[in-house]
Amino acid sequence: MKKRTGEILQILDDMYGTEISTFLHAENAGQLLIATMLSAQCTDARVNLVTKDLFVKYPDMQAFADADLKELEEDIRSTGFYHNKAKNIIGCAKMLCEKYGGEVPHTVEELTELPGVGRKTANVVRGNIFHDPSIVVDTHVKRIAYRLKLTEETDPVKVEFDLMKVLPRDHWILINLHLITFGRETCLARNPKCEVCRLQSYCREYRQRMKEKEKKTNAKK
Repeated sequence: MKKRTGEILQILDDMYGTEISTFLHAENAGQLLIATMLSAQCTDARVNLVTKDLFVKYPDMQAFADADLKELEEDIRSTGFYHNKAKNIIGCAKMLCEKYGGEVPHTVEELTELPGVGRKTANVVRGNIFHDPSIVVDTHVKRIAYRLKLTEETDPVKVEFDLMKVLPRDHWILINLHLITFGRETCLARNPKCEVCRLQSYCREYRQRMKEKEKKTNAKK
């Protein structure tokens, strides 16, 4: 690991700690899988509101597999894209029941064979439930990893593999938790709070903003 990368991780550790947790409320792998599927284009807070009742109504994978499509759509409507999400959840649950006895498998290959499950969702479950070192690339991780020069890629899968090369395995799942929080609080997509950012000296976005500010200042002289 490069000294520069280690310094970035140390700052993030100091800011947010090193305890691994998840923003989505779930008691087991199946619940986290469903919650993560629902979180696409939806806030974690909204998903948690929905799953609070959803997991009571559908207590296991067999219940989801047997769910009425229209009824499930109404149950999850507020998470958005509920037609596709309901269809994928039922399809996913049926495959889990038929192929794995209702249990969630461990590997990326097995998980991504399930309807509606991509690498991001698979890695959330692997990292948070099974504690298999996994890197979850969401919009915050993709944006901030690029700004901090931890990758030159923008495709999520390529970003994932770049981060696997430069980060120690004990930070693979942790980097997602850190950068989500950092992205929500400081490193915003459109108007990052560069002036209060502890990582500004490592950031290409900050340097670009400073150059533009300098150009404007010189143009006024």
